[in-house]
Amino acid sequence: MTDDRLSRTFAALADPTRRAILARLSGGAATVGELAAPFDMTFAAVSKHLRVLESAGLVTRGREAQYRPALLDARPLAEASRWIGGYAQFWEDSVDSLDQYLNALQQLSPPPADGGTDKEEPR
Repeated sequence: MTDDRLSRTFAALADPTRRAILARLSGGAATVGELAAPFDMTFAAVSKHLRVLESAGLVTRGREAQYRPALLDARPLAEASRWIGGYAQFWEDSVDSLDQYLNALQQLSPPPADGGTDKEEPR
């Protein structure tokens, strides 16, 4: 996958309407009219979003005469997920380092003056 394709994928995902369209398409093919229904926008606006998603390779369009359903193609999402997953080791190492630091701080802290027991105060 080239950086250009990855950039198009993330650019397409940056818009909440396009993410909602992808979520809808994860349930199956849909027409522009079906995709436009939950939004306060024209078919033309939804079509523009679909063109961005198509350009990123996230959506394909059927060719059945007047009925041109949009279909999800999740391969670019898998590629983006792999790219993001490459940072998992960084975060794991960061959390481990923080855990070690906090443990070291606890070792340096003196115990509470009452010996650490939870005694009730006399009334």
